[in-house]
Amino acid sequence: MKENLYNKIAPFYASLNKDAPYEEMAEYVAKKMTACGFPQVSSLLDLGCGSGNLTFPLLRRGYDMIGVDISEDMLAEARNQERGSDVLWLCQDMTELDLYGTVEGVVSSMDTVNHLTEGENVKRAFSLVHTFLVPGGLFIFDINTPYKFEYIYGENAYILEEENAFCAWQNLYRKKNRLCDFYVTVFEKQGKHYQRYDTLTQERCYSLEEIETLLAQTGFTVLSVCDGYTDTPVKPQSERAVFTARADK
Repeated sequence: MKENLYNKIAPFYASLNKDAPYEEMAEYVAKKMTACGFPQVSSLLDLGCGSGNLTFPLLRRGYDMIGVDISEDMLAEARNQERGSDVLWLCQDMTELDLYGTVEGVVSSMDTVNHLTEGENVKRAFSLVHTFLVPGGLFIFDINTPYKFEYIYGENAYILEEENAFCAWQNLYRKKNRLCDFYVTVFEKQGKHYQRYDTLTQERCYSLEEIETLLAQTGFTVLSVCDGYTDTPVKPQSERAVFTARADK
């Protein structure tokens, strides 16, 4: 049965990503915001928020949070969490972002940008982020690096297990067109049986230079590009590059 990947894994997405350093990521965002003069009562948008794994740590730090995601199932999981009613959740495509006002910061984590497989869509999303940021507001986001696509994803396969479900995940990275296919099979326990769902999702590999060019074209100044959520500059073997960019108005 063909299904949207994130709709099917929504109930156990958080547990499948339990090893992701969301608290450290939130602290990194807070440090960047503070360094640029924005206190921890600022408004932040979590773009591609999923079930709120980063949204809630930022909320606990005092930020006024908005969460945007294309999957209503993921947002339903977020709403049902403790303090879920303290966040404004919007079901939107990031290339059609439409807020009620401006925010001081926008964060986007876990390679959300790589899911935009056309450069023009990345440019459109960046432009909309710029539109809804206050002058000098920060855009903090990460991408998977070319190193990760070639040497970590490649043609590798993974099994992700949870109490009532597990995922079989097969990668196929095609260096020629820089697209990585993720063939995912989800087995969800339903009573004494398992229901199988199959889906295909994709990410595109972008070079750091391409991302920097798109940011410049949409009104941003890049302040830093770091190796993950650290203060260390990105390296050739970095798997995740974290950009901090300022919206120039």
